[in-house]
Amino acid sequence: MDFFTDILHRHGALVLFGVVLAEQLGLPLPALPLMAAAGVLIGTGHLGLFPAVGAAFLATLLADWLWYVAGQRRGRPVLALLCRIALEPDTCVRRTEHVFRTHGPRALVLAKFVPGLSTIAPPLAGVVGLGPVLFFLYDALGTGLWVGSGLGLGYAFGAAAPSMAAEAAHLTPIAGLAMVTLLAGYVLAKAWRRRVALQRAPRMTVADVVRKLDAGEPILFVDLRSEAEQRAEPGIPGARSIAIEELAAQAGVLPKDREIVFYCACPDDASSAKATLMLRRLGFERAWALKGGVTAWHARHQPVRLVPVVVEPA
Repeated sequence: MDFFTDILHRHGALVLFGVVLAEQLGLPLPALPLMAAAGVLIGTGHLGLFPAVGAAFLATLLADWLWYVAGQRRGRPVLALLCRIALEPDTCVRRTEHVFRTHGPRALVLAKFVPGLSTIAPPLAGVVGLGPVLFFLYDALGTGLWVGSGLGLGYAFGAAAPSMAAEAAHLTPIAGLAMVTLLAGYVLAKAWRRRVALQRAPRMTVADVVRKLDAGEPILFVDLRSEAEQRAEPGIPGARSIAIEELAAQAGVLPKDREIVFYCACPDDASSAKATLMLRRLGFERAWALKGGVTAWHARHQPVRLVPVVVEPA
């Protein structure tokens, strides 16, 4: 345990910069526990206040700016990458986008304190077209509050009880590593259960869809992507856009006598598989997930004649 304390004593600001930068870029590192430990060392006089604050602040801003620029230039592929490593890939972007619609640029401040949103918010700000000046101002405000709260808690503890704080400085990095280990186990277990469950969803390939359309069969396409994803890449012409959170409420107006094909841009067709299983449980025996999603549809490069589907209330 003295090893970690010695590192913080000797290279506290540099270590803090590296860990916070990596954590904000998406790696599962214990940035917040380490900031608390750094705050303890600040309170006991073993680490400078301004170097620690500057290191954590600059690391966070740098990571957020990189994600923001990536969102501006690459759009949907960046969001897809983040969703691939998220615990809930079918809802991560939509949830963050809802926060943006509700709170505007202030979402960048709130996202710093919400697990799962902190990394996704900056690239999504770039995708939705938030200007760089507004992004920097709100992101800097959120970063300042987040860094201040993490270092401040440790500082208050270190200044109030120096003898206890010295022991806490030993234990906090170890506790952080233990948290990372437990989190990794939880992520792997959840991902495995999710993958097994979603593999049961009936799927239809693009070739199957094209054959049915060429045969004159009417198909209702349902686009489950978020608004940001739909703006970044066009969907299937004539598709109906429904958020997966609203699917159960709108199931009554969907037809049971024809094919319903869900598509998304999620890893492993996560949203489509989830929607298909949901409708199958409600008695929709002709609900399908489009294998490969909108990416597979555009990759085929084969024009098809879409048969219009009129959806009337049940």
